[in-house]
Amino acid sequence: MTQMMEMPRVQTCTVSACSYNHDGCTAYAITIGSASSAECDTFYESAEKGGLGRPLAQVGACKRAECKHNAELECSAPAIVVGESGDKADCLTYEKK
Repeated sequence: MTQMMEMPRVQTCTVSACSYNHDGCTAYAITIGSASSAECDTFYESAEKGGLGRPLAQVGACKRAECKHNAELECSAPAIVVGESGDKADCLTYEKK
């Protein structure tokens, strides 16, 4: 029998331009990590509102293998914070090993 790993929660997200942010991240799960940063790949700027309607987002995957919280491309932090960094939404919990 396979036991599912509990995914870390998105504790807060302050990126108000994201379609998934309604007083917190309402996406079911987000992915962290673009080619060059710890960017939230789920960030989507649109007038259309997305998500579950409640801030229950989790980190589904993390592509930043060099982060100290990354174990086999999965986030092992208890929770993360997403915030604005220039024109991007970045994982502010990211810490290079």
